[in-house]
Amino acid sequence: MRLLKLHFPDQALPTLDTFLKQTKEARIFRRAQAVRAVVQGHRLQTVSDSLPFTYSALRKWVHRFANQGVQGLVDRPRPGRPPKMTCALAHHLDRLVDQDPLKHSSSHSQWSCQELATVLARQTGVQLSRESVRDVLKKRRQLQPTYGPARSQPR
Repeated sequence: MRLLKLHFPDQALPTLDTFLKQTKEARIFRRAQAVRAVVQGHRLQTVSDSLPFTYSALRKWVHRFANQGVQGLVDRPRPGRPPKMTCALAHHLDRLVDQDPLKHSSSHSQWSCQELATVLARQTGVQLSRESVRDVLKKRRQLQPTYGPARSQPR
C-alpha cells in the first residue's frame, strides 16, 4: 500500500464542515464525511474499513478533494442521452393527474397511463410511453396497485 502524500490547506476542515451542513445528497455527504476523516489524520485503510467505501474509491475522492476542493466530491455529468422526463414535465404530469380526464376529451372518468401520455404529448410535445408515465407515477406514489375482483373462497 502506497503512502498518501497529500497536504491539505488549513481551511480544509472548516470547508468540509460547511459543505457537510449544506449538502442534501446522501452519497456526497458520505464522501465528504470520509474525506473529512482522512483530512483529520485517519489512515485511508481505517476509514475505508469503517465506511462503505473501498480503499481505491476513497483514495480517488481524497485526491479529488485535494486538487479541486469540495467540487471534486460532486458527481461528474454522466454520459448518455438525458432523460425525457424533466422535473418540469413531472410537475406538469402531477397537475394533469389532479384534473378531470373528461375535461381533456377522454371517454373515461379515470386516467389511464396511455391517456396521460397522449394528453401530455399534446400539451408539451414530449412523447412518452405509457410505461414511462407509469414509472413516474409509481415513483411519486400516486399509482395505487389495482387488484382483480375478489374471489370467493370455497367452503
